[in-house]
Amino acid sequence: MGCIGAYAEAMFKVFKTEFANGAHFENLEQLVVELDDYVHWFNKIRIHGTLGYKSPLEYRLQTL
Repeated sequence: MGCIGAYAEAMFKVFKTEFANGAHFENLEQLVVELDDYVHWFNKIRIHGTLGYKSPLEYRLQTL
């Protein structure tokens, strides 16, 4: 559980600093749309140094 907990903590830190910090949403619909956009960007576009500078999607497809 320790490794998973550390991963979750790191993910929440990134989420707070890149998405939530200073954000203001007019309503729940706006939050849902912007959160969906962020998750799409994070998983399919944003490159990660720990994944060989590939997006998580690229990395997963490479390992299949």
